Amino acid sequence: MASGGAAKAPGAGYYQYPASYSGCAGDEERPWWPWLVPTVLVSCIAVFAAEMFVNDCPRHGSALGAGAGCFAEGFLRRFAFQPLRENPLLGPSSATLQKMGALNWAKVVHEHQGWRLISCIWLHAGLVHLVVNMLSLLFIGIRLEQQFGFVRIGVIYLISGFGGSVLSALFLRSNYISVGASGALFGLLGSMLSELIMNWTIYSNKAAAIITLLFIIAINLAIGILPHADNFAHIGGFASGFLLGFVLLARPQFGWMERNELPQTNQPPKYKLYQYVLWVAALILLVVGFVIILVMLFKGKNGNDSCHWCQYLNCVPTSRWKCNT
Repeated sequence: MASGGAAKAPGAGYYQYPASYSGCAGDEERPWWPWLVPTVLVSCIAVFAAEMFVNDCPRHGSALGAGAGCFAEGFLRRFAFQPLRENPLLGPSSATLQKMGALNWAKVVHEHQGWRLISCIWLHAGLVHLVVNMLSLLFIGIRLEQQFGFVRIGVIYLISGFGGSVLSALFLRSNYISVGASGALFGLLGSMLSELIMNWTIYSNKAAAIITLLFIIAINLAIGILPHADNFAHIGGFASGFLLGFVLLARPQFGWMERNELPQTNQPPKYKLYQYVLWVAALILLVVGFVIILVMLFKGKNGNDSCHWCQYLNCVPTSRWKCNT
């Protein structure tokens, strides 16, 4: 399962817009409320409720046997969680997750169920997993949507989630499943980093902004080397979002709302040469990367066969835990 660590986006005050991007003195900023991020949040909560409804632990029981009772059965009844020994994250069984679209290498490759590369993004392994990911989405996504609009952030979220699923499937063991929005969330973090680089000249507190962001990214990737966390989804999502940030976030205003607040005589600044270079390079790398990985995946390749050390990017065994359980 994937786990997304909560991460705060750098404060809005890091941006300084050129004078031509500012409204007249004394103008009040028009209030605007993001809707994409709250919609994704509500959708993930609804899907989790559906998971628990289908799971129906009191009826279907536990893989641990008849002696293992469902957690909170008296209070939640049909929506009761699997025993904590089976799922410590307070959620459904792995069989339920697989039935509802969890990522599974064998089903994607041999049974041609490529739709699982998308469906797994909306599933969560448990209530703890859901809460952590949704808090991360609020902290990261709201600010990005306010600055860049729902279209660009929505595209980054979905493609990054897909990118995380594709890389995860390439390295996923055949008897493992993966679920979670972590790849999409890491994509948003990656896009924040590339946007900072793309618009470097208009940033204030550059050092503080990039150090804070790199620290957040490093902490979240470090969490991914713990057991039961799918760090390949994190890495794939981050790389996709990082490249998409160069392509889609070349300007720090969000579409038509920002333009409507400007005096009619003002013109937005032109793209700089380095922005064009980064845009082209990122787009080429993104397309080529997706093509290569998808071809390898649907040819039945498993990344672990040709890259034995890559397993340590996903889990590092210690005296306290093993990675093959």
